[in-house]
Amino acid sequence: MASLVSRGRGRRTINEINMVPFIDVMLVLLIIFMVTAPLITPSVIDLPSVAKAGKQPDQVIQIVIAKDETIEMKVNEKTTPITLKTLSSAVAQAQSGIANSAVVISADKNIKYESVVKVMDTLQKADIKRVGLSVQLSQD
Repeated sequence: MASLVSRGRGRRTINEINMVPFIDVMLVLLIIFMVTAPLITPSVIDLPSVAKAGKQPDQVIQIVIAKDETIEMKVNEKTTPITLKTLSSAVAQAQSGIANSAVVISADKNIKYESVVKVMDTLQKADIKRVGLSVQLSQD
């Protein structure tokens, strides 16, 4: 409703919007959001946990997969070319006599993921326990 204001020559209507109800509604909404915001939990990913290694391995056997998908095994700075079929026996022979050894797979970033998985599968079938992947830290 327009209110009437009397001035010297007669009555005029005031054509203004009353902002008080608008401000009241906005303050109530602000309070509601402030109260409910801490209650909303962001999506949290529950990652699995792994224990740290008890001690460093005595020997590290490195499996290198080159760009042309050839496989090499490095043990104590000695490089030996091997095939996927002879991989498990070569790693088992290199691990013989050493109780605490680890296998690290280093692959070129441009090769197929399938090649790395095949090597990991071969090592798993050979009952090799400690297998890891070698990565390079990004320079962000």
